[in-house]
Amino acid sequence: MAQRIAREEIFRRLAGVRSRGEPILGAGASAGIIAKCAEIGGADLLIIYSTGKSRLMGLPTSRIGDSNAITQAMLDEISNVTKTIPLIAGVEATDPTRLDLSRLLDRFIEHDISGVINFPTILMMPGYADKREMVGLGFSREVEMIRVARSKDLFTLAYVFDAEQAKRVADAGCDCICAHVGVTKGGLVSVKDDRPLRELAASVQGIIEGARSVAPDILCLAHGGGFSAPEDTRALYELTDAEGFVGASSIERIPIERAVVDVVKAFKAVPLHMRGQQGAAQ
Repeated sequence: MAQRIAREEIFRRLAGVRSRGEPILGAGASAGIIAKCAEIGGADLLIIYSTGKSRLMGLPTSRIGDSNAITQAMLDEISNVTKTIPLIAGVEATDPTRLDLSRLLDRFIEHDISGVINFPTILMMPGYADKREMVGLGFSREVEMIRVARSKDLFTLAYVFDAEQAKRVADAGCDCICAHVGVTKGGLVSVKDDRPLRELAASVQGIIEGARSVAPDILCLAHGGGFSAPEDTRALYELTDAEGFVGASSIERIPIERAVVDVVKAFKAVPLHMRGQQGAAQ
């Protein structure tokens, strides 16, 4: 069963990954079987998002229900079947029913988490985010959540969409930013995104430079857009200073879609030879 892993130990492990010339991989996992397989496959971090529930329902990635409560229930399922991998919880800091961020994070700590990430993030809804900022429930709450989590010695990740956001979370003490370049392309519920990888890489690099202008040693990963398959990340690492990748749909949706379709086709392709029919023919 998974146990909380100290922030310093996570840093030690990730330093080892980088020293071997490997990318850091954060794997989105919303069910025990996915988490278990991701750990066996060598993921460095397991990231548990409430939105993963929609992916497992065959839907486009969507926020459904009480995000924080759903994520906590997922954590119980996932910690039951994983062993040594750090569990990173997606925390909805802008939840108006949980205004005490310290208390909210304590509830997550009870579920053996080792770190947090600001997801669902209000940054996915730019216009709405500006309006919510007026009542104290915008991106500033997510930045404060990172600050409070850091004070509790949790490993902190943050999704950011531009350099200024990256600077703000870096200033709050964030350990690792993830440059988000849009909804993941590909699979059965894919979005249309024709941006070339070189353009996405330029966005990622700008975000990284913003973060490192405040915190030179901050870890920097990327997520989304056309970076949806392992071969896509080759361009990410060639064109940017990203040290790894976070996959959600790329790990727990698209590969499952392909695997199930392929295995069903394979079972159906095996010819049927019925013994009774063979005897009658003779």
